[in-house]
Amino acid sequence: MASMCPSIAELRTALSSFASSASTFRVLFSIPSQSQPLPQPIPPPPKTLYVLDSSFNPPTRAHLKMATSALRHDRGGEEPKRLILLLATQNADKAPKPAPFEHRLKLMSRFALDLRAALLIDPPSEPLSSTTTTTTTIDIALTKHPYFIDKADAIASSPFYNTTTTTTTTTTTTTTTTTTTTPSTSDPAAPEQIYLVGFDSLIRILDPKYYPPDHTLAPLAPFLAKNRLRVAYRRGGWGGRVEQDGYLADLREGRREWVGRIELVDGEDESEGEDGDGEEEEVSSTRAREAVRNGDEALLERMVTDGVGEWVMREKLYADEKT
Repeated sequence: MASMCPSIAELRTALSSFASSASTFRVLFSIPSQSQPLPQPIPPPPKTLYVLDSSFNPPTRAHLKMATSALRHDRGGEEPKRLILLLATQNADKAPKPAPFEHRLKLMSRFALDLRAALLIDPPSEPLSSTTTTTTTIDIALTKHPYFIDKADAIASSPFYNTTTTTTTTTTTTTTTTTTTTPSTSDPAAPEQIYLVGFDSLIRILDPKYYPPDHTLAPLAPFLAKNRLRVAYRRGGWGGRVEQDGYLADLREGRREWVGRIELVDGEDESEGEDGDGEEEEVSSTRAREAVRNGDEALLERMVTDGVGEWVMREKLYADEKT
């Protein structure tokens, strides 16, 4: 399955092409690959896009839980569904280090294969949608936007997810013509985007400093009118569930209607991610990098999936990262 992952050289070329283009969003490749011999039926455009937006530095088991939980248990999304692993080449808070973007894309492709394997090998006892969990296509994509509201507009405007097909039949041959359109971001036919984020990301999304020039949360109203936030409870560190629930309750007291489009959810399996004392263990990219620096392979295995860990160790990523 590793052959489904583009090479580092191919990823560098794709990054360079995207950087020099006018595009602000681009799907680089999909897993499984859709480059199959024609004729193939053209799949219908998705009605639900799950967007896992992260620095993927590296992807972790926390990302895996957010994705599997959404694909298995989210009752709101309509079929057909797709998952986007989205990497921003410009980040509002973080410089592009320590792992270069081409290696992060490689890690994302490894992670996507691990995710599909997890869905196929260990399905839930009562799946809500066996079709979704076993056939969901995962798109690896780039964006130049650092802010969620701009990312959402770029995805909604992308012709990749909005294709109109016209079929013309003659007496001798049948010709299929595909016409690509660029819909308005307010197009009611555009797929709903559901952003899979952690509680720390929610705090940043709701920070007025990211919405100049007025620095209010007013720009979130149109964003959440069309899209949703599916937020995983933070495990470890500041605040337990009571505090996190209270944070959202305080927002509701402010009579912001869009708060109803934010959902706090558990991880996929609460028995996972415990340390030797039976307490919840924080899973993060930071701890994964620390594990590499300290040579703690057992900790790294608890932080990342097998394919990701294999690439990190093979390429010695993060080994020389300075604290």
